[in-house]
Amino acid sequence: MTVAIIGAGLAGLTCARVLMETGHAVRLFDKGRAPGGRLATKRLDARGTTLRIDHGAQYLRPRDTGFAALLAAYGAAPWPDEDRFVPTPSMSALPRAMAEGLDIALGHTVANLQRDGAGWRVDGEGPFETIVLTAPAPQTAALLVPVVPELAAMLSRVVYAPCWTWLAAFDAPLPLPDALRPDAGPIGWAARNNSKPGRDAMEAWVVQATPEWSRANLEATPDIIAAALRKALDAPAPIAEATHRWRYSLVETALERDCIWDAGRGIGIAGDFCIAGRAEAAFLSGRAMAEAILA
Repeated sequence: MTVAIIGAGLAGLTCARVLMETGHAVRLFDKGRAPGGRLATKRLDARGTTLRIDHGAQYLRPRDTGFAALLAAYGAAPWPDEDRFVPTPSMSALPRAMAEGLDIALGHTVANLQRDGAGWRVDGEGPFETIVLTAPAPQTAALLVPVVPELAAMLSRVVYAPCWTWLAAFDAPLPLPDALRPDAGPIGWAARNNSKPGRDAMEAWVVQATPEWSRANLEATPDIIAAALRKALDAPAPIAEATHRWRYSLVETALERDCIWDAGRGIGIAGDFCIAGRAEAAFLSGRAMAEAILA
């Protein structure tokens, strides 16, 4: 079987690995420069040092034994407690390891899907017998409208919260705990990135705004965002900083199903938005999608 997968985040990679390991030909397409989606790490230059700071998912909490086994297999370490884990030396290390041996077209923003008698075509490439879409629900829906509008309509129920993220490096340690969730204000989560196992030693912080504050300031400029989050953290001037806007960050309303599979047309949909707003849900949905295809 030939399979095209749109999106090389945790759902897409999980689905691809199961299919590849059972002998199927899989090709992934992802608009990013590296696989991983929200398991992301940004490079920040600070005084001649290139830091790697986790600016997406901050940790992974395994509940499913299969997900726990995946994290153990790739050397994830507990942080900031025994219930939560981080890949080392960065969050992006997990998707990079999962991507080894897979055929992935990176830097490819898919613009067009077509289906003819031979199968599915992705921007003219193909045909593929089966196609799986794992990009965020609004992006997946936009691709589906011209070809399978009823599936696109199903995705309109999904609701995401955005998240503004500020990354900053400092000359000296900040007098704060390694991770904090303030009870009030714009900060939803802040963490000392260098406190995680295997990270760069320089003092570096990731500060993620609350969904409410991010929505209210969604179109603000990065300098305004950085200034507001720095003030909320009560931090000195950083030696280097960056911001990132996650427009589709946390799933607030999911489809409450493992995945969507239309065997007659050979098309499937998977992602955390199918199940719940946590990284493990993307793994579970990708695994369920592969199992549905194989069945």
